[in-house]
Amino acid sequence: MMSILNGKKITLGITGSIAAFKAASLAGQLVKAGAEVSTIMTASAQKFITPLTFESITHRKVSCGIFSPHEYEPQHISLAENSDILVVAPATANCLGKLANGIADDLLTCIAMATRAKILIAPAMNDGMYTHQSTTKNIETLSSRGVYFIGPDQGRLASGKMGIGRMIAIETIFEKISQILS
Repeated sequence: MMSILNGKKITLGITGSIAAFKAASLAGQLVKAGAEVSTIMTASAQKFITPLTFESITHRKVSCGIFSPHEYEPQHISLAENSDILVVAPATANCLGKLANGIADDLLTCIAMATRAKILIAPAMNDGMYTHQSTTKNIETLSSRGVYFIGPDQGRLASGKMGIGRMIAIETIFEKISQILS
């Protein structure tokens, strides 16, 4: 049976959350389904997991900065134009604020600003940050622009306390990607 994701070009953006390690599993599921996965990592994401993990899973170079000395084609344009969907998982409050306010100061936010592809965001952060008025407003703003959101979930957070802010299950994100692209 052929997967709906077979041959789809998916750009996976990873931001600086403890949930960044879960994105490796998502990348693996997408590749297994036949998708071409291009991974973008913010500097903060690289504090939690290394690009080598994603290169090993996707068999593609991971992009970590706007200015790559060995690239002729600007990545923020080529990835923006050649993606069927941009998935940001996990997405921090910082990333949501940048996207909602048009701040493009790293490769991921530049791609998000330049793409005409669908965008799916899976927030992951402390419950206080997630429920903060600024985050709520940023999500409303992005939703009004057609950005899809999934999660977060209730559960044990990195702080050790229970609350909302856990990145939703990888299987659920995978299903949402399939639904959006079908």
